[in-house]
Amino acid sequence: MTFLECVLVLAAGVFAGAINAVVGSGTLVTFPVLLAVGYAPVVANVSNTLGLVPGSVSGAIGYRRELAGQRRRALVLAGASLLGGIVGAVLLLSLPGSAFEAIVPALIAIALVLVVLQPRLSRALAERRRRARPHGGPLLWGGVFGTGVYGGYFGAAQGVILLALLGITIADEDLQRLNALKNVLAAIVNGVAAAVFLFFAHIAWLAVLLLAAGSAVGGQLGARIGRSLSPPVMRGVIVVVGVAAIVQLLA
Repeated sequence: MTFLECVLVLAAGVFAGAINAVVGSGTLVTFPVLLAVGYAPVVANVSNTLGLVPGSVSGAIGYRRELAGQRRRALVLAGASLLGGIVGAVLLLSLPGSAFEAIVPALIAIALVLVVLQPRLSRALAERRRRARPHGGPLLWGGVFGTGVYGGYFGAAQGVILLALLGITIADEDLQRLNALKNVLAAIVNGVAAAVFLFFAHIAWLAVLLLAAGSAVGGQLGARIGRSLSPPVMRGVIVVVGVAAIVQLLA
């Protein structure tokens, strides 16, 4: 990569770390950037997963106050995220690269729809939480596992999906506390998938280091000031970048 490309990847990491801490879907920013600087899709995806792990951890730490009193819930759901992340990572490495290139445009399109619908989902969740079970039950565990599989395989908008599942299935809980739990579960998925990739995948280490540095800073920024940023602007940027990724992959 050239110096300017390195700066671009670093900046994308900062933005992704911030947006992941607040909502999710930072991969829709970093993955297209890695494609644009010349990495093959699977290499870009693997490197992106590793690079965003520090950002996920940073965001979870930034929301540590909202995690108070959720230890048991987090431990139960962590098992689902752990297993799902492993399965997703193994699928990515087992399926041919052509399958990934064929599947990912559809996954990005689904993720973009979720990002656009996020405000409506939030309003619907506020109503459903009053009627939902207080601890989620088996339905939530299975949903978190499935999201973990998706996250280990690709992961764009994983946070949006997790927040929707938590909001629908857990009653009488503040959305910010659910967002804190979402950050922990996403960090587990990214972390375990990254561990698998370390041993069995080809990794672009320069991209990983740049994304790691940027996302760690972005995670703290997102946790501190993310609530004051304009959600429509952030969603607009994500949609534009995601559409660009779909066009590039199909081309």
